Amino acid sequence: MTILRYIFIALEVVLLFNLLIGVHELGHFLAAKWRGLKIDRFAIWFGKPIWKKKIGGVEYALGWIPAGGYVSLPQMATMEAIEGKPEENPVQLPNVSPLDKIIVAFAGPLFSFGLAVAFAVIVWGVGKPSNEVDNSTVIGWVDPAGPAALAGLLPGDTILEVDGHPVQHFDAFTQDSVKWRIVTSEGTNIAIKYVRDGKEATAYAVPFHRATKWYERKALRQLLVAPAAKSVVLDIVSNSPVALAGIKSGDEIIALNGKHLYSFNPILELQNTWTNKAPEPLTLTIKRGTEQFDRTLLAVKPMLPTNSPPLLGIESLQVETNVSLAHPSPLEQIQTSVSQIMGTFHALFSPKSEIGVQQLGGAVMIIRVYSNLFQSDDGWRRVLWFSVVMNVNLALLNLLPLPVLDGGHILLSLIEFIRRRPVSNQILQFIQTGFAAMLIIFMLYLAFFDTGDWVRSSRADRDVPVVFAPAK
Repeated sequence: MTILRYIFIALEVVLLFNLLIGVHELGHFLAAKWRGLKIDRFAIWFGKPIWKKKIGGVEYALGWIPAGGYVSLPQMATMEAIEGKPEENPVQLPNVSPLDKIIVAFAGPLFSFGLAVAFAVIVWGVGKPSNEVDNSTVIGWVDPAGPAALAGLLPGDTILEVDGHPVQHFDAFTQDSVKWRIVTSEGTNIAIKYVRDGKEATAYAVPFHRATKWYERKALRQLLVAPAAKSVVLDIVSNSPVALAGIKSGDEIIALNGKHLYSFNPILELQNTWTNKAPEPLTLTIKRGTEQFDRTLLAVKPMLPTNSPPLLGIESLQVETNVSLAHPSPLEQIQTSVSQIMGTFHALFSPKSEIGVQQLGGAVMIIRVYSNLFQSDDGWRRVLWFSVVMNVNLALLNLLPLPVLDGGHILLSLIEFIRRRPVSNQILQFIQTGFAAMLIIFMLYLAFFDTGDWVRSSRADRDVPVVFAPAK
């Protein structure tokens, strides 16, 4: 059943990914039909077709490189490196006015934006999952040796501002989140304004950079903190210390050795110390409904895996608690998506920013995100919301005035309008082919890092069965 589930998810991802590409290219296709342009091919994905069929004089094809699509229009600036040679010499075809070219080029982003609005309307109706962690800036854990701890931050502190910018979320990659403001900060120290016991204060932390290898993306700034989250037990290993102590699925661990817990990280941190020393008895304060009680237990070494340190036996936690459905308006969703991509551009081109093109994600990352969303609780709602963001990104990125992109076609058409004659076909071929080659290299470059991240993450998340000896 698990294999079938993964196959089903893979099919969902491919179909949705192709929907985003197909609607964008459909815009070009319908506009070209409307304006009377010659259409050679309507293709999803790039590269040599693995499937093709000619209908009504137009070849419909599926390429082998899953990174986009195109409509081959020989009367516009062709891209032979991607589309192949046109059936007819463009010189022999009637000229197309710059206005017609602009309409056809703009139709793709317009259709992507229209699809974003359609998804946004659906999200507005069905809702977007939201929980306490999403909408909180309370610190749940601070690495004792990390920059946040050295700056004086503690679990339970509520962060108000990062680098002078107000924040409302913790890990979300939006401009009003703690994580985003940390990675996009540019000073030597990062100012963190926070509240503790009703009093405001400001800490100044020197960001940390994780060491990376040549085949990994360069690590961005970190303060080594984690958001507050309830420690609600989900799965327990049989015969483990927590099982023998009577702790059950659904119990919430609210304190460790009498100290309030803002996240499960302190317990994990304590377990990591048992690789070098014998575990000591610890007391967990448990909340079960309206009941609250203590359990004292001692970690033991499991039978499997044989190289495991002593463990308590909590296999997993309930990741999300108190989930509700938010219903942001379509306008709010579009505004958030536009704001985020503009913030990304600003960080990308800021001379002091550490964010570079290496941190961008390509087709592999998009597929990975969709795959993860489909596997999550209420995954279809999350997929709809992410599709709003993706279509806005697709529309805006394609409007950049670069050859090969729709914005490049619009720019060339404006130049043609000003000059009163089209740009030389030989010059167009040189420019388009050169940028097409650069685009393919760039996509492969991103795919290299995206694939590596996905493989390493899969290995880290791989379930290793833990088996404890039966109690005597």
